Amino acid sequence: MNARVPRFTGKDYMDAPTQKGPSTPIVLLLLWSTGLYLRLTVLVAPPLAPRIARDLDLGQAATGALTTLPILMLAVAGLAASWLISRIGARRTLIAALVLVAFSSSARGLGDAAALFTATAIMGIAIAGIQPALPTLLTEWWPSRIALGTAVYMNGMLVGEVMGSTLTLPVMLPLADDDWRLALVFWSLPALIPALGVRLLSRPWQPDGDDPGHWMPNWRKPLVWQLGILLGASGSIFFGTNAYMGTVLEGRGDGELLTEALVMFNTTQLLASALMFWLGRYWIGRSLPLMIMMAVGLCGLTGFVILPGWLGLATLIPTGLAAGMLLILMVALPPLYTRGTDTAALAATMFAIGSITNFFVPLLGGLVADITDSPPLAILPILLYGAVALPVVWRLPERPDLSQE
Repeated sequence: MNARVPRFTGKDYMDAPTQKGPSTPIVLLLLWSTGLYLRLTVLVAPPLAPRIARDLDLGQAATGALTTLPILMLAVAGLAASWLISRIGARRTLIAALVLVAFSSSARGLGDAAALFTATAIMGIAIAGIQPALPTLLTEWWPSRIALGTAVYMNGMLVGEVMGSTLTLPVMLPLADDDWRLALVFWSLPALIPALGVRLLSRPWQPDGDDPGHWMPNWRKPLVWQLGILLGASGSIFFGTNAYMGTVLEGRGDGELLTEALVMFNTTQLLASALMFWLGRYWIGRSLPLMIMMAVGLCGLTGFVILPGWLGLATLIPTGLAAGMLLILMVALPPLYTRGTDTAALAATMFAIGSITNFFVPLLGGLVADITDSPPLAILPILLYGAVALPVVWRLPERPDLSQE
């Protein structure tokens, strides 16, 4: 990688203290359990959407917003989360965000449509607080194990995605007596458990004297835009494929394969997370793995569009695997390059730019498909954006030395 804008050198990395936070097993537990709530409460909405729409008389656009609105709020509230971390610390921000997720997500079922969308927006703001707090705490609790720590909480996030999307109807809804409002409460209130764990099992961290408490990123730094653009490309592959999978299949007469396609694509996220436990120490911060995974994701998505039947579905496996590994590789970069509140600022900005991209690039795909009346063209903006973002990989700073992980 190009080392023109190094922020945190290999020597700095190896000179960092090995661990300032809780013991290793507790760190692993807190990171993983907190990671669950990065996406779990968002992904329980799609399975419940038909019931919610029927009870509250929602249209298609409003029903889709139950999932897309929290993603948009991640972008809107990202810098506010960075500011909060600079004022009260990442630990307190994480605790407050988890508590807010628990109650706002539960409140989605307490009223009418207006209350539903208000609570959904607040839930997205709360998740926006969790996203930069986790990598910031990782630099405080476990600075010598950035790759492993990132893989741990990202595994929690991906497990949360799968739990929310696959267990809501067969498990949680029967437990809630077929009441979608109560099912939301059952999924949401357990977010208080990791909040209590962080409160009781970790101590406030005292920043080093040279930590200036910055919360606003330097927008002139190429690194800010590089990370945001690349995260947006990886997320667009994941969200765009999920959004238009049914459209593409219906367009070529394979609509009956949608269930199998969703399972094949989304379960690869768990495999990607498992592989990163092993590969993270070698891949995180290196340009070649990022380049290869981006290319695999784009080629696999192209294959899904042009190949018929089960052959097209088979390409979803490498596509999903690449998207999952790209996500972990990208999320691990802010704590590699920075420390303290600088990590929060860089991570929050990366997530903000990435979330805006994840919202608008797939939306553009839908507009293209509508205008051309060609469902497969919904994927075209995703492929073009990924191709444009690919060269950005080579401009990233040189990674610190992770040989001791």
